[in-house]
Amino acid sequence: MNTKSQPTKSDASATPKVGAVIVAAGRGQRAGGPAPKQWQTLGTQTVAWHTLRAFARHPQIGPIVFVHHPDDLEQVNELRNDYAFTPVPGGADRSASVRAGLEALDGTAVAKVLIHDVARPGVSDDLIDRVIAALDQATGAAPALAVTDALWRGDPSTGTVASTVDRTDLFRAQTPQGFHLETILAAHRDIQGGAADDVEVARAAGVDVVIVEGDEANLKITHPQDFDRAARILETTGMDIRLGNGFDVHKFGPGDAVTLCGVTVPFDKGLVGHSDADVGMHAVTDAIYGALAAGDIGTHFPPSDLQWKGAASHIFLEHAVNLAQSRGFRIANADCTLICEFPKIGPHAEAMRQEMARIMGMDVNRISVKATTSEQLGFTGRGEGIAALATATLVAI
Repeated sequence: MNTKSQPTKSDASATPKVGAVIVAAGRGQRAGGPAPKQWQTLGTQTVAWHTLRAFARHPQIGPIVFVHHPDDLEQVNELRNDYAFTPVPGGADRSASVRAGLEALDGTAVAKVLIHDVARPGVSDDLIDRVIAALDQATGAAPALAVTDALWRGDPSTGTVASTVDRTDLFRAQTPQGFHLETILAAHRDIQGGAADDVEVARAAGVDVVIVEGDEANLKITHPQDFDRAARILETTGMDIRLGNGFDVHKFGPGDAVTLCGVTVPFDKGLVGHSDADVGMHAVTDAIYGALAAGDIGTHFPPSDLQWKGAASHIFLEHAVNLAQSRGFRIANADCTLICEFPKIGPHAEAMRQEMARIMGMDVNRISVKATTSEQLGFTGRGEGIAALATATLVAI
């Protein structure tokens, strides 16, 4: 599976993205097992894979830096088959590793960054959203859960309770912890010695950090029994199904053929459009973008940009498919209805299904292409053009 998206020119002008630093250079010895915890599996994929997926599929996350142990290059290279990120060797401790990751983002267009422990694979879109939103009003923000259980201080010599601890205003810290990049990088450059997390680094530099609501599902894998719990969390929270619709219209003009769903159909007219006017492929492409809440073809390939004039529509469809994969989704099916009085679609429908399946990298049994007329009503009924309606279903990988 290759889930790396291919950006277009218009991506650079979209809403500024937030960078992410995934800290994965530790050895995690308390977790036990045959390998460091980030390389042990949850279901069919590693902990690191699940954590990267959560950030790679999030629409507000841009460049991702993966900070790894120097001994883990083989595993890191395997991850790069599925996700686009910058690998950076870690340092002697967590603070040094985080600084290395932040330095990799310095000089980029990123103004805000989330720093996340690789051992929290259950991080949700909603939690990432909350931290990013808080950074609109604050320089630092971090998720946490209020302590609700009674707290004791134990006597290590006797194994008995030595005293109780007031739990008022106590919180369990989580990640991702978010900051303005320039501020947290300066704090890490100045810190002396190690720190438990990046909030500690920020506070040492005089930076206020607001608390946002954490998530019980955002478990940090620490002990052997945590793997089963994390797997159950991913099973119950990982089901994400998206449905998108697409609609497109192109009018007839001079020509001797039309291109529909990637197939050239001889006809005594052509279709007029900025690209090759493949109305069916455009509708399916927009259905995928719609399921991702990622705009439409014009968002990614603006008609004002002359480089797309006359472009083959498979470029747009391939981009939409890659974008879905980069955000952790597979396309379960696509259904396209062509609306026209002529040309006749039936003789070409199977070829259209085959071509769409080839471009999308899908089984042809998951692609539907069919046609209907508008009973001689409206512009299609008058033979002025062709319309297409499409739906696409996306399922989280």
